[in-house]
Amino acid sequence: MKKLLLTAFLAVSVTAYSQWSTPAPSPKQMIEQQFSLSKITVEYGRPGVKGRKIFGDLVPFSKVWRAGANAATKITFGQNVNFGGKMVMAGSYSLFVIPMEKEWKIILNSNADQWGAYSYDEKLNIADVTVLVQKLSDKQEYFEISLQPVDDHTTNLAMKWDMTQVLVPVKEAKPETVLKIIEKLNDIKQIEKDAAAKK
Repeated sequence: MKKLLLTAFLAVSVTAYSQWSTPAPSPKQMIEQQFSLSKITVEYGRPGVKGRKIFGDLVPFSKVWRAGANAATKITFGQNVNFGGKMVMAGSYSLFVIPMEKEWKIILNSNADQWGAYSYDEKLNIADVTVLVQKLSDKQEYFEISLQPVDDHTTNLAMKWDMTQVLVPVKEAKPETVLKIIEKLNDIKQIEKDAAAKK
């Protein structure tokens, strides 16, 4: 009986432990936010400052950086967008950065699944934009990417780490087309509402 109970306990313990994992030095995060008629998704690793000098040292100036840790950061647009002034088709891309002291070049690369920047190929870039560096008043310990809505048609892709922040405006590619689609959707909803009211 004791042997049977011990076996059952071990089986339960192994099952419980298999659901756990050791803490990651650079936790993986996925953010997803509704944008216009679809959504934007970002998957990336979050390295910490951990007392190190970041930009100009751990992350050298003027060299391609994966915009996070481990696998290259992956961004997916559910519809065509205007990315910092450049037209980008719906789809998934790797997001890279070339940081400099006063500005960053933000790059979208068509190879959406790659490890770090080791196999980065400039020929596969589909868009790049240059944005100004902003200094933060409070330190950001872990690298963070967020989507900050500006209005119904625009959001800012924000990247923050240590004392640095950059923003890339993302807008609907063709606002006039989006508005027509929204009007049609509203018309359909109204027709469905009227039909339901008549029942």
